[in-house]
Order: sequence, then structure tokens, then C-alpha cells
Amino acid sequence: MLTLAAFIVALGLLIAVHEWGHYRMAVACGVRVLRFAIGFGKPLLRWQARNSPTEFTLAAFPLGGYVKMLDEREAPVPTHERHLAFNTQPLRSRIAIVAAGPLANLLLAVLLYAVVNWIGVQLPAAILASPEAGSIAARAGVVGGERVARAGFADDELQDLASFEDLRWLITQGALEKRDLRLLLAGAVRTGRGEIVLKLSGLEVSEVDADLFRKIGIAAPFSQAVIGQLVAGGVADKAGLRPGDVVRQVGAVPVFDGQQLRQLIRASAASAEAPALAWKIHRGPGELEITVKPDRAPDGAAFIGRIGAYVGAMPESVLVRYGALDGLWRGALHAWDVSVLTLKMMGKMLIGEASLKNLSGPLTIADYAGKSAGMGLTQYLLFLALISVSLGVLNLLPLPVLDGGHLMYYLWEAITGKPVSEVWTERLQRGGVAMLGVMMAIAIFNDINRLFG
Repeated sequence: MLTLAAFIVALGLLIAVHEWGHYRMAVACGVRVLRFAIGFGKPLLRWQARNSPTEFTLAAFPLGGYVKMLDEREAPVPTHERHLAFNTQPLRSRIAIVAAGPLANLLLAVLLYAVVNWIGVQLPAAILASPEAGSIAARAGVVGGERVARAGFADDELQDLASFEDLRWLITQGALEKRDLRLLLAGAVRTGRGEIVLKLSGLEVSEVDADLFRKIGIAAPFSQAVIGQLVAGGVADKAGLRPGDVVRQVGAVPVFDGQQLRQLIRASAASAEAPALAWKIHRGPGELEITVKPDRAPDGAAFIGRIGAYVGAMPESVLVRYGALDGLWRGALHAWDVSVLTLKMMGKMLIGEASLKNLSGPLTIADYAGKSAGMGLTQYLLFLALISVSLGVLNLLPLPVLDGGHLMYYLWEAITGKPVSEVWTERLQRGGVAMLGVMMAIAIFNDINRLFG
């Protein structure tokens, strides 16, 4: 129920803001707006302010919306009202009206990111976990427990990191842009090194997912190797492990953190039945030894070990909060960075450098809406901001039937001095609908595989 409610609220808000952008700009340009509609199907609400030409409607299915303006291409317009029609407006006004919808979504994202910055949010500290053997981080010398104070790309100035999420964002950018990332470490007791370089420039990236971060070796923040909640009757329960046990050693391998312990458990049954190994456990004031034999469970085409318990303590967290102007400025910068990264990912998918599996549809969005809402207000606001950026960027693409397609027509008109012919407009619209249909089909297919595969 929470997932459905969070999804409907998200879609309704983002669509309303998008259409409100079109509506307000149309009114500002002197165009008569006949209807402002949110949703499809039979209207649930319908109202019209006194002395206003605009009818506002809210329908049952908030999966879209539209702003209907006076336009000679849709219905006859009296001569004395031609100056109020959309199609009679100067080119600059038509461009402004069409662009206002996507820009409203981008401005909403800036505001949402700013609100999160003002409220403040508890995020994991930028402390590195033990990387997988052979990963980029492992080759760079990361062993786990290092706190990253500052980071930056090879040719850029280093910037302070407020949290592990800041680091994850820089890693994502570096992987997609093939740029090496410099990390300035504080408290690198085990490595004894003050600065390392993650060689991301040689990384082939097709999908931004958990596998990518495992290849890089920075998948999660540092957490202690503590046993959490147990599955009744599971391996850990039967072996005698208890919540709060701190694992010091598995077989002959010393354990330093939760990430390393999870890797050892997963890898234990990768190629054969997992062996029974002696675990050294710190419990209360003393230590003891417990024999644990992980189950072998399928994980896609491979097999992994599992013990039926949550592994790893909650990572150290920091409160990230900014003042009024700094929070707004950082919100604008983050919205810009997400927009640029979204465009780059779309470009990579277009030329085949990134997998089409990165496309997400309504099922994944609904799933994330419910999960983020369940995690609290700030996480839900961050989710809304991300989807708002995506909606704004998507609508600015030069694809017929989208706002960007209409802007493409206006660019042609600005260059040639005449509008695109009706014949070509119809052909391009059909092609745009077909392309959009293919994209939606791929996105829904990805959703089904992701959620039910």
C-alpha cells in the first residue's frame, strides 16, 4: 500500500509541476489556456475560477497530463481572439512555453535537493571497506578502514567529502567518464599511505550496478564484522552464532570488517560445496570458536555461500546539513551533475557503449518510491529529485512527441524562416511514437527481469 501511495504521489507531483510550467509560461506570454489536466480517464475533480478561461481537471490515473491552449490547428478561432492563440505567437514565446515544462522539473529538483540539504540527513561516513581481491581499489592499496577526507579527478582540485555517498557519486562519474580518481586518506593506519589513485580510466562500463562497484572494490562503507538478526533454523542459528557476535577470523583468514566477511561467505561456495571452517568469535568478555558450514545457494548463473544471518553492523554515520545559500547552491550543482550524467548515459546507450538494461520503467520507479518512502522523508525527497531530473532531461531530448521534439521543430523554423510542413510533422510524430513505444517496452522488460527474474 505504501509503494502504491508513494508512486501515485510522486507521479502526480512531478506531472503537475511539469504541466504547471507550461501553463504559467503560456499565461505570461498572453496565450489563452482552455484546460489544465492531470491524469487520464474520467475526471474526478473539475473546477474553474471566476473570470478565468481555464478549466482545471484531476482524473483517476495520474500517469500523464496536458495543457490545452487556444490553437487554430485544433479548432477555429474567432478573428478577434487570434492574438490569444498559441500558433500565432512569435517563435520566442512558443519556445519559452514548450521549454517551461522540463525546466520546471529541473527547478523542482534543485529545490528538493536544497530542502534535503537544509533539513540535513544522516549518511554513512566516507570510510572504506575491505575491497575484493583483484579489484581496482585493492590494486591501488586499499585494505579497509581508511577514511577518505578529500577526493577529485586526476586533473581537478580535490574537494572535501561529507559522506560515503559523495564518494560513490564521484566514482560513478569517474567510471562513466573514464577518469582516474584521487583519494586523500586520513587515518590510513594499515596502509600507511596518504593518497591513492583509483584507475577508472581503463574500466569498461555497460551498467551502473552492484557488479560495477564490486569491480572497483568500493561497494559499501566500512562496518564492523558483527552478526545481526538470524534466520530461525538457518546455518548461523544452528551453528550457535548469536546477534552481536564479532567475527575475528574465518579459518586461517583474519577478518577486519563486515564487507570482507560477506565476501568470504559468498566465495565459500562459488565453485564447490562450502567447507566447514572454524570461526573465531568475540562474544561478551571472552572469545570462542564455532564451526560454520555455509549453504550453497544459486545467484543467477553462479553459486554463493549463505549463512542465514545479517552480516555487518550499521556503518558510522555523519549528519550532513548546509545553510540556506550553500544548501541551495549545492542543490543546483547536484541537479546539474545528475542531468549531465543522465545525458551521457543516454548517449552511451545510443552508441552501444552502455547496456539498455540501464533503462527503468514504471515498475522499478514504483518499487523505489515505496522503498525510499519507507526510509523516511529525506530519502523520499531525494528520490523525487532524481525522478524530476530524469523527467526534465527526457522531455528535452529531440524526440518527436516530446517537448524536445517541438523545440527541434522551432530550431528548424529559426534557421529556415518557415515551420516544418504538416506532412513531415505527421511523419516525425509517428516515428517518435514508435521510438517511445520501443523504449517503454525495453524499460518494462527490464523492470520485469529486475523485480521478478
